[in-house]
Amino acid sequence: MFDFGFWELVIVGVVALLVVGPERLPGLARQIGRWVGKIRRFVTTVKSDIEQELRTDELKKMLEDQEREIGRLKTMMESTEEDIRQEVDKTTESVKLMEAELRQNGPATDFPKPAQAQPPKPTAAKTKTPTKTSQSKPTKTSQSKPTKTAKSGGKAVKAKNVD
Repeated sequence: MFDFGFWELVIVGVVALLVVGPERLPGLARQIGRWVGKIRRFVTTVKSDIEQELRTDELKKMLEDQEREIGRLKTMMESTEEDIRQEVDKTTESVKLMEAELRQNGPATDFPKPAQAQPPKPTAAKTKTPTKTSQSKPTKTSQSKPTKTAKSGGKAVKAKNVD
């Protein structure tokens, strides 16, 4: 704050010694020390108050920013809520219209009620399996009927049984 060097303080001390005198100089030095201490405490207090006010202002700005953000989110939520309500109302109206139409026209087809519905009867597939596969006799159907085969000339010729 004050730019006093060592030699400047020596000059101030010599002048004070000459003006006040050697017997009152220690009391004056104590009193000056007290005043300097009080001034320092006052400056420190003022400085801390200013810093606290600055922090308070910063906090107030942050709080205002947060309040604005909350307001924006609240507005967005309200608009979303209104959109949802409108969609629910539309859906409710279309359900009511469908119910009225069904009451007016009746059901399109008569479906059996669950108590009247009959489950399908299981059908068992009956198959005979030959017990002797190596000694089975050829069936009559494969031997008795001649089959027709086509030749390259386009005429059908009966095949002969070969026994």
